[in-house]
Amino acid sequence: MSKPFELHSRAISRRSFLIMAGGFGVAVAFGGLPGSALGATVAPTVEGDYRPNAWVTIAADGMISIICPASEMGQGIMTTLPLLVAEEMDADWDRVRIVQAPSDAETYGNPGFYGIQLTGGSESTRGYYDLLRLIGAQTRKVILASAAAMLNVPARELTTEPGRVMHVPSGRTLGYGEIAADGPLPEPLPQATETDLKPDDQWRYIGRRDIPRIDVPSKVDGSAIFGMDVQLPDMLYGAVLRAPVQGERPGTIDDAEARAVPGATHIVPLSYGVGVIGETVEATRRAKDLLKVTWSTSSRVRNYTSSRLLEQFRSVARDVSQTGIEAFSKGDADAAIANAAMVIEADYMSDLVCHATMEPMNATALVNGDTVEIWAPTQGPTGTQGFAAEVVGTTPDKVKVNVTLLGGGFGRKAEADFIVDAVSLAREVEGRPVKVIWSREDDIRHDKFRPLEAQHIRVGLDSDGNIAGWRHRIVADSIFARTNAELFARAGGHDDVVTEGAHFNYAVPAHRIDYIRQDNGLDIGFWFAVGVGYTRFAIECVIDEIAAAKGTDPLQLRLELLRDQPRGRNVVETVARIAEWDRERDGRALGLAYSDAFGSHCAQIAEVSLNRATGVIRVHKVWCAVDPGVAIQPRHIEGMMIVGITNGTGHALFEQINIVDGEVQEGNFDTYRVIRMSEAPEIEVAVVPASGSPVGGMGQVGLPPVGPAIANAVARLTGGVRLRHYPFLPERVKAALEA
Repeated sequence: MSKPFELHSRAISRRSFLIMAGGFGVAVAFGGLPGSALGATVAPTVEGDYRPNAWVTIAADGMISIICPASEMGQGIMTTLPLLVAEEMDADWDRVRIVQAPSDAETYGNPGFYGIQLTGGSESTRGYYDLLRLIGAQTRKVILASAAAMLNVPARELTTEPGRVMHVPSGRTLGYGEIAADGPLPEPLPQATETDLKPDDQWRYIGRRDIPRIDVPSKVDGSAIFGMDVQLPDMLYGAVLRAPVQGERPGTIDDAEARAVPGATHIVPLSYGVGVIGETVEATRRAKDLLKVTWSTSSRVRNYTSSRLLEQFRSVARDVSQTGIEAFSKGDADAAIANAAMVIEADYMSDLVCHATMEPMNATALVNGDTVEIWAPTQGPTGTQGFAAEVVGTTPDKVKVNVTLLGGGFGRKAEADFIVDAVSLAREVEGRPVKVIWSREDDIRHDKFRPLEAQHIRVGLDSDGNIAGWRHRIVADSIFARTNAELFARAGGHDDVVTEGAHFNYAVPAHRIDYIRQDNGLDIGFWFAVGVGYTRFAIECVIDEIAAAKGTDPLQLRLELLRDQPRGRNVVETVARIAEWDRERDGRALGLAYSDAFGSHCAQIAEVSLNRATGVIRVHKVWCAVDPGVAIQPRHIEGMMIVGITNGTGHALFEQINIVDGEVQEGNFDTYRVIRMSEAPEIEVAVVPASGSPVGGMGQVGLPPVGPAIANAVARLTGGVRLRHYPFLPERVKAALEA
């Protein structure tokens, strides 16, 4: 299905815009912007009548409700974003309640995603950072204006402390609750500009380590509401049988046995499958298993065999006569390589991988005439509104989306297929809510996988061993061709999320990146770090190959190439220091990799051992140094790095989807291998923010460097054996050792 949005763009102008929310307006102008018991709580609804803007409401008892516009899927964003508002308005964090934003992109859309509501791309903090700080500053100005009227003093004589306005000359104070109860809202509402923001040396909350995530207590005590937990009166359940090959349609349907299942109430033919509605989850699952369906045989995906196609992709990448889309060009890379004293060439490949979120896809929908209400663990409320409206034949403004907590997302829950399931079935039983829950097998076999891809890199070195030219060719299908065809067309057929990360900040005089699309019909999608996860694999491994060819320490080579990048040099130097890069290890080796993606800088070193007889790699420890620009919550950043490194280790060693003649071969965790607790490395993280730098994204930063760090460690351990194919399966490692 085509999607009316995309997951990677910061093209919107941030110079100025007007935030409107009902009768509340805030003029926002940007001037050249490039406790032990401390903690807010989560609340289901807003309370209070004092509303300085659409984001903040203050109750008479002093409780402050702050809207969180992004989806919480374990990255801590439900704490981070409201904290920015609380910081600037001088809220008492112990008196704050966080409320999930309603589906209202005009009010709560992300400036980093063209103003739609969407969580992904490590864009939430970057997209909302300036806006929410200004919302907080504007809220404080409204509170001060109200207090000035109540105290009959000029607002310039007032200051604030958390939750309280102070008039120092008279010694009088007013709590925010008192102002909410009796204070008049000023007319017109004051405006906020950059000059109203606190300098960082006055921050009370930003940068503190003792502010816990507000979503954790409910997850510990079991009261948290994920999509799977939604319960509504008179609710039915649903399941959908999909074709074993993507794109096929049901032909004949024998549902006699399915209809006989106790509790099964409806069998619903769909354009892409067969739905079952029932009184219980068990009834729908049983009936679904008893359906006998013949499927069409016209899908192009029937010709999709991943192992064969990957070899084809590699051949295309090597064949310079097959031209693609120029994604980036600086200097004349071809001429520099042609005149080089030495040329290094390498192929790097990655298999398909699935998301395998802990919480499988699910959604609950209620259809009444032309109105729809949805409860779902979705990353994209705006997209959800659009697709639900399309199913029912209504308009997006008549679709209400209630975003629950997400049991993992990684880009998968930005899709709408599970939403379409729930709305399609709810339409059949108008007036009764229907909850659709995918089985784990459905979840894995019908995922939107990270694309199969092959890369070919040619690097020319001059007579001194310096890089003269770098040519990078990336062969893969397009995500945007499916999710945002208009953007894909405007870009001339380039997909910048598929090639993301190939444009690095190393000092290379001539550099060219080409994208060559291979369209084989399979839907692919956004997966944790997307393109950066494999482009940095290739780049960072080639950097080590260059260092070996020069006889140079790979650490020193990176520092040389980052000579104009102080933030990059700092994380590389920091991780080398904490890992003791120069210390010899008995039977183990260290590998290094660096990434500057998502606006943050991250360097990692992996300590690895190898069983040569079995080909099994063991990652013992990973050190990480990360520069997020502004470290809003340092302890939470450490947690996100641990998540990224753990997932990245599993993805590099184990994760693999195989498709044969269009059918996915894996179906559950017995066949789709993920990292186990006993295999997770020890992880040490150093957060080294750069003062004065813009805030960077964090959610996906930890994953890209760990795979190449592992591969580089194996190369050092084995005297130069290069692993160039994700994942590093034992049989692949043994083959590389024997080559």
